[in-house]
Amino acid sequence: MHTVITVILPIFALILLGYLCRRSNRLGPSAASEVNRMVVWLCLPALLFKVTATSTWAQIWQPGFVIAFSAGCLLTFAFTLLWRLRMGHPLVDASIDGLSAAYANTGYIGIPLCLLVLGEPGLEPALISTLIVVCVLFAVAVVCIEVGLQQERHLGRAVATVLKALAKNPLVAAPVLGAAWACTGLGLATPVMHLLDLLAAATTPCALISLGLFLAEKQPGRQAGAWPLVVIKLAVQPALTAFLAIRVFHLPPVWAHAALLLSALPTGTGPFMLAEYYQREAGVVSRTILISTVLSLLSLSVCLYWLGA
Repeated sequence: MHTVITVILPIFALILLGYLCRRSNRLGPSAASEVNRMVVWLCLPALLFKVTATSTWAQIWQPGFVIAFSAGCLLTFAFTLLWRLRMGHPLVDASIDGLSAAYANTGYIGIPLCLLVLGEPGLEPALISTLIVVCVLFAVAVVCIEVGLQQERHLGRAVATVLKALAKNPLVAAPVLGAAWACTGLGLATPVMHLLDLLAAATTPCALISLGLFLAEKQPGRQAGAWPLVVIKLAVQPALTAFLAIRVFHLPPVWAHAALLLSALPTGTGPFMLAEYYQREAGVVSRTILISTVLSLLSLSVCLYWLGA
């Protein structure tokens, strides 16, 4: 239990620092956006580029983990989407709710958590899961939203919108460029490695403080209906993913443990940004992020205790 507290509390302490700094107005209303911009455009892309540029395909390509984690995300998304549609919600809102229930915070919490619990080997599954969440799950949600907005017409335009958005996303471009560089067989020069190391080292504290700043912002609008999404995110998705990783694909311990931890993460800020972009109701999404982040302190502790970490 001591190890669980040691691993979890520093992460949430950084989130709390960001929250308190915003609530006390030590950091202004634009701080969350600006810190987040630095993480998204500099720190995290540097980390992702470094990992893919210095990794081999044998390290990255783990079919069992890819299928187990992807299936956990997509099945959770599909279940929530269909459930919301049966309740009479529009396809756009149901898609955002589905994303809220399946979008694990792999970038801000998953990478530092896996590094702390599993060491350097934990960075590879964290990277793969980030690519799955950003490239696959996010893209599926955007396609569903575009279809809903266009009343199920012009799917080609929806696909083009997705491809254009992904091409401009630094969290997609950085690992793709890193993988392309790795294929050349060329190493990274020492000054470049030092630069990437400096930027990558800032990823964890800045990302977690940014998340705390975001959670401190009061979001207007309807906030009812978040609890079911939180339960699905923190209980259903990790149980499903763990079953696939351990019972179906029999993954090695490091990969199986990473699959459980990464699927048990709270909801990331991606669904909220999507809701804001499409000018939909963001109250449920922001409340889901807040509640799942707070409760994940308990759920992740239970997971770590069960894993014997």
